[in-house]
Amino acid sequence: MPRVIDLADEASCSLTECAEALGEHGFDPMDEESLAHGALWLRRLGNNAGFLGDLLLQNLASRHREEGSDQAYGPQSIVLSSHRGDCFLRANIWPGQDDAMLQASGNSTFLYDMAHDHNFHFLTLGYFGPGYWSDYYEFDYSEVSGFVGEPVNLISKGRQRLEPGKLMLYRAHHDVHRQLPADSLSVSINVMHTNPIMGWMDQYRFDLDDGTIGGIVNAGSTEAFLRIAVAMGSDEALDMAGRFADSHPSDRMRLTAFGALASVQTDDAARNGVCARAESSGSRMVAMEAKARRLALAD
Repeated sequence: MPRVIDLADEASCSLTECAEALGEHGFDPMDEESLAHGALWLRRLGNNAGFLGDLLLQNLASRHREEGSDQAYGPQSIVLSSHRGDCFLRANIWPGQDDAMLQASGNSTFLYDMAHDHNFHFLTLGYFGPGYWSDYYEFDYSEVSGFVGEPVNLISKGRQRLEPGKLMLYRAHHDVHRQLPADSLSVSINVMHTNPIMGWMDQYRFDLDDGTIGGIVNAGSTEAFLRIAVAMGSDEALDMAGRFADSHPSDRMRLTAFGALASVQTDDAARNGVCARAESSGSRMVAMEAKARRLALAD
């Protein structure tokens, strides 16, 4: 389960002070000194009980039209600071089971009930409300090929809640959790570690009943671009897809390329030929996914 960090500090800081401290020092969760520094400043920001409410009121009053603002908003996440080196600050909103937004949108909108890992490290702190619950597991990413239906040795670590003031480090490709709705509306604040390579590292959804991989949840824009380019039919796009299928360093991109090539074939025999080529690609993940698609075509 995520590493609980027991760090007591009574000082508080502003959002700007926290962002500047992290930007100057950097945030490397694998370095104990850097981790302690990041945790200290997140603790101090969490001690500032009014900063997030003040920020939201300020942006509501200005209709979030201030030029040069570091903040960005989504249905659930609030980016609190721009990327500074290898990290940024974020707040996440966790509706309670009885909240209208959850009843209207459903659990999946907020990733409740979906067991998943992360392809990035992050610190999290319970900031407001009772906090969400999680069933925690651990797994060995190096033992997984990544195809849907692949058995995974998920080691149960029990259920805990991100209570107010609780500080935890979620470790990329190690900690798995199935989040459950908070007892009432809650907010967590995070220090997010960034790395250019993480977009090529798969993030998985797990089927806890079967103990298998249920899917990949971080498909990127590059994959969509390739599929669209191939579908539009240019020779250059087909050539690029062929090269990606044969030699791209990302197995996920190789699978996307094979899928794009199969999608523009005019008959089942040709599509089966692309699948057969993928099955002999040398990647277990690509081969198993291609086999499943070939069998689906046969059915």
